[in-house]
Amino acid sequence: MGTLTALRGAQKSAKGVSLYSRYVNRPAGRILAAGAHRAGLTPNQVTLISAAFTFTGIAAVALVRPSWPLALAVYAALVVGFAFDSADGQLARLTGKGGPAGEWLDHVVDCAKMVALHTAVLIAFHRFFDLPGDGWLLIPLGFQFAAVVTFCGGLLTEQLKRGRPAEGAGGTPAAPPSRLRAIALLPVDYGVFCLVFLTLGAPEVFRAAYAALAVVHALFLVAFLGKWFRELSALPRTPA
Repeated sequence: MGTLTALRGAQKSAKGVSLYSRYVNRPAGRILAAGAHRAGLTPNQVTLISAAFTFTGIAAVALVRPSWPLALAVYAALVVGFAFDSADGQLARLTGKGGPAGEWLDHVVDCAKMVALHTAVLIAFHRFFDLPGDGWLLIPLGFQFAAVVTFCGGLLTEQLKRGRPAEGAGGTPAAPPSRLRAIALLPVDYGVFCLVFLTLGAPEVFRAAYAALAVVHALFLVAFLGKWFRELSALPRTPA
């Protein structure tokens, strides 16, 4: 219980986090981080465990014909991998053993996960799905583009804003996390995306749900890019 209490105090801000990550993934990651701490695992080892679960699920999407048992197995692998992805950062903050190398490893695994997962769906579409037309093969590529650019754009924005005046600086309290924003971000939360794979037993349903989320991610990408550009434009310029 002491470790769990300490982990609750080592959480990152909930600002910009969807309800799923706030109330499902982070608490699950906290339990896994506590278990990893008791087992003597390092944050990097937890990252590799996350990758093992995630890429096992991804490989199954590309290599195994869709079915309800596959849907459950893939969903379980992706969700457990996502929870371990939260656990590594929480463990790093608890133990103070995080560092640039660990952060780099975590981001590389996250980026590889996005590229590989949509590639696996593309392969599955080609191998196992009775598609209405070849144009459907472009949807995983478009989804992949939106996901990777959103990830890289958000990460770069965060890096460029580090060390600069932020909300809450200068004695002004930071605004509490918005519940409305947390709800609005649900469609682009990775944990919600994992739910789509529960429909792999019904290929037409999976295809429609996947395509719908691809459109949503594309729309959010446009909104995010505009928001990030405005935020960075408002920052003071650095001396030449």
